[in-house]
Amino acid sequence: MTESAGFWDRVAERYAARPIRDVAAYEEMLADVASRLAATDRVLELGCGTGGAAVRLGGGVALWRATDFSAEMLRIARARQAPPTVEFRQAEADSAFDGGPWDAVCAFHVLHLVEDTEATLRRIHAHLKPGGLLISKTYCFGDMGLGLRLMFPLLRSFGMFPPEASLTLDRLRRAILDAGFGIEQQRSFGRNLHSRYIVARRL
Repeated sequence: MTESAGFWDRVAERYAARPIRDVAAYEEMLADVASRLAATDRVLELGCGTGGAAVRLGGGVALWRATDFSAEMLRIARARQAPPTVEFRQAEADSAFDGGPWDAVCAFHVLHLVEDTEATLRRIHAHLKPGGLLISKTYCFGDMGLGLRLMFPLLRSFGMFPPEASLTLDRLRRAILDAGFGIEQQRSFGRNLHSRYIVARRL
């Protein structure tokens, strides 16, 4: 994960300054996430970035532990005014589960960035309470047009794009189901149809 962490450390300031492209879609997603969580829930967020979701949603639960492997992302996140129920910790997505089992695990734009999506999903399942939720949003780059997909390696060679798995929606769904989840909702918010929001429950 060293290469990937280095990329996110380099772009952290630009990432934090970038405006949300579709505010209405982002707000709709946050509202859906909030509607699925209870005040007594203990939530683990993988790949929290600069802490936007944690700051907005963490006040509605008993604990929101927001983790990321990028020290620079976390530096920016910790400077934000977060609810007292939010804590930020540096950890990779595959080793962030201390303190479980969790009522919910949130993985927003993370599952396409880990080294082994299937293995990460199995770890998430193992550290959720029975009936616990996986709430995820994942870029399915493998479903994009060939022209766009051919650009990613070129951008990566110039340090402008992170290492990623070219997931398709079919592969992502299959991995979630194979890990022991039942999918409760699948949709996209706004115009970005390749950013897939999936809510799954541990069976």
